[in-house]
Amino acid sequence: MLGYSDHVALDLCGRRVELTEPLDFKKLAPELKAYSNRRVITNGSILAMPGEAWNSSKASSMASYDPADPLALTDVKNIAAIEIGSLVTGSGVGREVYVKGRDIRGARLELSQPLHGGAGTRAYDFERFRYVFDFSGLDQIDRVNFDDLDINCQGIASAIMLPIKGQMIAIRDCYITRPKDRGITSIGRGCQDMLVDRCQFISHELGLPAQERRSVAINVNANDVKIRNNRFVRFAHFMVAKGGGHIISGNHWFQGDGTTDGLRYAGLVLTQTNVQVTVTGNYIDNASIEWTNEHSERPDFDGKQFSFGGLTITGNTFLTSNTAPWFTWLTIKPYGSGHFVHGLMVTSNVFKSLDGQIDRIDRVDKSIADLDYNNMRNVIFAGNSFNGIRTYVANPLLVTHEQKSASQRWTSTILSGLPFSGWTKSVESVVAESPLTDAAGKQVAGMPWVQTQTGSGKRQVRLHWATALKGRVSFQARMDRPH
Repeated sequence: MLGYSDHVALDLCGRRVELTEPLDFKKLAPELKAYSNRRVITNGSILAMPGEAWNSSKASSMASYDPADPLALTDVKNIAAIEIGSLVTGSGVGREVYVKGRDIRGARLELSQPLHGGAGTRAYDFERFRYVFDFSGLDQIDRVNFDDLDINCQGIASAIMLPIKGQMIAIRDCYITRPKDRGITSIGRGCQDMLVDRCQFISHELGLPAQERRSVAINVNANDVKIRNNRFVRFAHFMVAKGGGHIISGNHWFQGDGTTDGLRYAGLVLTQTNVQVTVTGNYIDNASIEWTNEHSERPDFDGKQFSFGGLTITGNTFLTSNTAPWFTWLTIKPYGSGHFVHGLMVTSNVFKSLDGQIDRIDRVDKSIADLDYNNMRNVIFAGNSFNGIRTYVANPLLVTHEQKSASQRWTSTILSGLPFSGWTKSVESVVAESPLTDAAGKQVAGMPWVQTQTGSGKRQVRLHWATALKGRVSFQARMDRPH
């Protein structure tokens, strides 16, 4: 099929093919290095059958990392035991980092993503999963389509490993059933422009509590991926995505379990700061969106890069049930200091918590670093619906303040409803909702000047009047500056 022939499609004609070992395309076609004509595998079922050929290989090694050479490990001990396509884990390694190349004589491994842990020599672990379709030995494959297939991994195999480079690979109307470790894995840039449409991914870990799951449905490293109208059932993560320009729409991913006050984890993990990603019209169930920069060799903000921005979350349904009250649907986790948000739109979504309330919809994970709240700009939280959530979050946030005794200085309560518990950076308007009167009850016309970032946490607003007044006003506070 992947040759210069007149066969465009491998049509299984509705048949089931039982595999006792991975389809390693490098071994099947040793002369093949790259192929770019459209080919289709369609209309059947692939069933992984038990056997030792599906066993993962594991290795451990000491290796050195230098941020100046961000996609490599050097002076790698025991390198011959480490296979191309191995998942890399260890201190300073983000999620879904893979070995995409190997130079045994030079003791050097090429990586799919940089490491955030900084320079040094450390211990790393490597695990090579086995895939029904394994393209990792090929330099580049473009325009391969998987269509109307049931890839049944039976909990003993993973599904598809993409080539090192590739473009416009499409998976549509397929069932990825019970992958042991991974559904679709990218070890390089074979995921560029990938299309995943109308598929169902069913985890092998359905019965496990969320915190015990380790399988991932999809990871991507390159740009412009479209994930549309799919269903993902109880993975550790449905997608770990580096790159920008992704469109994620019309999907349903859910990751709950049967426990009471259970833990919930990220369904979608975005690992690039400025993503230019749209998340629209999805059903996000007992899972969250986590935004990090864990795939950065220099995770501190240095002014030479964009910080967190370019994300639009619109028209989604967010649901949770039987979860801990500190769960949030949107979490930003900086892996370095100095970062801020400059371009985030969260609009027209429905947030609903069943079987107990949660505190809020958003938070900053400060376990490594906090955000710079003084540098926030162009953040919009508007038009959202909240049910079972204690704190209404909006930006701008409409606040009502009633002053019962005359004073020249009116100080608001702490404004906890600003996104990410941000500072009161600006006030858009102040409107009197009652007559403003002095201590004697005489009505007075006047306007205050506004002092922002007051209080110990910089989350209060103070209104200063020309004379002591009492009454009720409303104002719109922001945790950013719009531009």
